[in-house]
Amino acid sequence: MTNRIYGYCRVSDKDQNESRQIKAVTEAGVDERFILLDKQSGKDFNRPQYQILKNALREGDLLIIKSIDRLGRNYREIIKEWQYITQDIKADIKVLDMSMLDTTLHKDLLGTFISDLILQVLAYVAEQERANIRTRQAEGILVAKLQGKHLGRPKATFPEGFNEVYVRWKKEQITAKKAMQELNLKTTTFYKLVNQHEAQKGN
Repeated sequence: MTNRIYGYCRVSDKDQNESRQIKAVTEAGVDERFILLDKQSGKDFNRPQYQILKNALREGDLLIIKSIDRLGRNYREIIKEWQYITQDIKADIKVLDMSMLDTTLHKDLLGTFISDLILQVLAYVAEQERANIRTRQAEGILVAKLQGKHLGRPKATFPEGFNEVYVRWKKEQITAKKAMQELNLKTTTFYKLVNQHEAQKGN
């Protein structure tokens, strides 16, 4: 008998909106009060909402997730967490986009074996995808460096006459407001250039 149904959703900081996952688990029967969401990478399970979920789960509860990669992207850790929830806590897990990964339907030995086998394959694929993303990012950075491209935010450009105005301002011959007017700069840009200039000079 199912005691309580939980939903777990996860998006990375740069991932898609979580609304589709929430909609999917809600339609599967999860009350929104029992949906936990992390906006964090799936590289490990040190996620605040997931840890709350794991502490809340009890024997007979059901955890619903949209897909296995929402649980995580680390092959060994996914297997470890799955076994902890289903074997130690004795709660069930249902993966919506993979009907075979539903422990409520496979209580016999063969069913458990099939579920575990599919889980291992999918977890491996999820981890490989994460590794591929890292590889593509590293390759992109290397290519950019080889092409001499600047990575990160571009540095502000110094206007003509900045050094002379900067010296007068530092010597208190003119006010900061006067310096900005002469250089036609906004306050934030002026001080940003001052910091950049002094960093270059080692001041």
